[in-house]
Parts: sequence; C-alpha cells; structure tokens
Amino acid sequence: MIKKSDNIAEYILQMWQMEDLIRAFRNDEALSQNAFLQELRTMMEREGKMEKGHVQVTEVAVEEMQEMHMLLMQQDAAYKGAWMQLMPSMTVLKAKTDRPTMSDMEICLTFLYDIMLLRLQKKDISAEMTATQQQVSSLLRHIALAYHAEHTAPQE
Repeated sequence: MIKKSDNIAEYILQMWQMEDLIRAFRNDEALSQNAFLQELRTMMEREGKMEKGHVQVTEVAVEEMQEMHMLLMQQDAAYKGAWMQLMPSMTVLKAKTDRPTMSDMEICLTFLYDIMLLRLQKKDISAEMTATQQQVSSLLRHIALAYHAEHTAPQE
C-alpha cells in the first residue's frame, strides 16, 4: 500500500481502486482474509459508501491536494504555466462531470482513474486523451512531490 506522504495522488487512486474492489467482491470470503481490505470495508459500511462515493480519509486527501494545488498556483510560476496550458482540457472535463462543484484535483484524479479503467477494459484511448493524461499526470506528480516535501520535512 502506498503511503499518502510518499505520493498522495497514487495513494488516492489506489484507495479508489480498493473501494471498487470491495464493492465488486463485497461478499467474497477473501476480503475478510486481508486486514486492510476488511478495515476499509468497515469504514465504507460505517460511512454509507458501499454503493458509491469515497471514504472520508480519501476525501480529505483530495482536499489536501486541492490546497497544495492552490498554493503552487500562487508560488510556482512553472506550475501555474503548466496548469494554464491544461485549462482548455479542464474546461472539457468539467463540462462532462455531473457535479459542478468538483474541485480541480478531483476532476484530474477522476480523469486518471477513468483512463485506468478504460485500459483495464482494453478500450481505445484517443491521442487527445493520452496527451491530456500526460499533462494531468505531470501536474499531479508536481503536487505529490511538493506534498511529500512538506509532510516529510524534519520537525524542529
């Protein structure tokens, strides 16, 4: 399991995948053999997320990514420039969402997760989607590195 402080974006995507795995195999005995999956399943049941949605710890991680995104937009000119290049694609992705209040980071993460699902299903991915995926991945990598640096710095 990826630790949130090591790569927050991969952590979130992995948590979403584990949630989907639990939904798909909710009555499978194998789930009870894995302590992590059993704990996550318990969280999902307690939070009413067995049908859809994400557990609170994952939602908080998405919010933390959004906060880091906003900080980088203010402090990192290269990051802001890369984000501005992604804006036309973000406008298209935002228009396709059924939740207009989704944060930029949730839209980016959902897009990457959807690409992963398409690949697992061996479906075609357009060149345009692949290019957008590369841009989004690059920006999320930048955020993950900044988050890692901030959350693993020695405490004085």
